[in-house]
Amino acid sequence: MMAEILVDSNVLLDLITHDPVWYPWSSKTLEREGQGHALFINIAVYAEISTSFARIEEVDAALADAGIGMRVISTEAAFLAGKCFVRYRRAGGTKASPLPDFFIGAQAATDKTKLITRDAARYRSYFPTVVLIAPP
Repeated sequence: MMAEILVDSNVLLDLITHDPVWYPWSSKTLEREGQGHALFINIAVYAEISTSFARIEEVDAALADAGIGMRVISTEAAFLAGKCFVRYRRAGGTKASPLPDFFIGAQAATDKTKLITRDAARYRSYFPTVVLIAPP
């Protein structure tokens, strides 16, 4: 079975929007990592990238074209996301409900997968066991 890597929404949005700064890094990283790993997203990433599309069929087609699959967030990951959110609030975080990053990081942590992201700071703070593939 091929090892899997979770892909953060910011990396996919770089491709979708042709971000002038990050498109090269994101596209090269996905291409390189996709050669030896199965790339996947979860529902939180799906929701975040869906804002760039008019129809659900367009989102699904873009993911299929990129060879990116979908995985369910387990109850274990959801529980961990909630616990990390409590730590965030106690540290002065102002958001009223768990951020998508908590669900993404918790899934990578509980599934023991790597995570491709450009937003390494929050993941390093709340999910230190997750191996990140991020810009230097």
